[in-house]
Amino acid sequence: MGDILGLVGRRLGLGLIILLVISVIIFFMVELLPGDIAQAVLGQGATEENLRALRREMGLDQPAIVRYLDWLRGAVVFDFGNSIVTGESVANTISDRFMNTLFLAAYAAVIAVPVSIVLGVIVALLRNSIFDRVANVVSLSFISSPEFFLGYILILYFAVTWGMFPAISSLSEGMSFLQLLERTFLPALTLVLVVMAHMMRMTRAAIINLLASPYIEMAKLKGTPPWRVIVKHALPNAWAPIINVVALNLAYLITGVVLVEVVYVYPGIGQALVDAVSKRDFPVVQACCLIFAATFILLNLAADVGAILTNPRLRHPK
Repeated sequence: MGDILGLVGRRLGLGLIILLVISVIIFFMVELLPGDIAQAVLGQGATEENLRALRREMGLDQPAIVRYLDWLRGAVVFDFGNSIVTGESVANTISDRFMNTLFLAAYAAVIAVPVSIVLGVIVALLRNSIFDRVANVVSLSFISSPEFFLGYILILYFAVTWGMFPAISSLSEGMSFLQLLERTFLPALTLVLVVMAHMMRMTRAAIINLLASPYIEMAKLKGTPPWRVIVKHALPNAWAPIINVVALNLAYLITGVVLVEVVYVYPGIGQALVDAVSKRDFPVVQACCLIFAATFILLNLAADVGAILTNPRLRHPK
């Protein structure tokens, strides 16, 4: 138990260091953008007095390192300042959007994870068959297709041609859970098609790699049914790479939804990021990027811990 806690502590410490480095990159890359933020906010007709007042209000009259340290202290307690455009707190502006993104990611994960693992086991059992070859071609097609392309294809057929689901995922208060599932089905399906193919191929590869092991061959020689060989002997030893790829794809579901949210006009944090970039609302941009980075690092940490717990050999590396 102490070894596991030590490994988790080291991973967590490394994750915090990486997040600190990313925060520096995010802040100073925004600082290096061309143009004057105050001029962009007030427009070309702004007077020098108004520009100086806004720069002083935004802290632009202070050195960049001082502003970074102030921003970092606030970010630790989830205080990202105020929006330049609306004047509201950035945390309040993106909190509801982030919850919408989490719901969309969870919706897609609930469908993609079990289906991809089951399909991966099936194609491993039926490897080199027609079903295996068709599944590989289809999965490679989904992996290589951009999210916005898949989104527009789904809109064309499911919304325009067949009229089964709305093309725009507009949400409103008072919606029932079934209405929410219906409105968000197409963006969730777009994410499912992308991540499910990757997880299915990884599960297939992990199972096939283990099927050549001596203990699997012994189980087959004893007359154990193929499905029992997979479920009882191969799958438990394949959990480490499977959990790793599942966690990485869950991280993608949250951090890679920007294009999907834009296509379906879904009110998530990805859409908020795009709107903030177009309006040069830099506090919102910085907050969204930092949240994406923290989420990705946290889910990578979960993947490491899951791999360690499911594979004892990783607890005692040589």
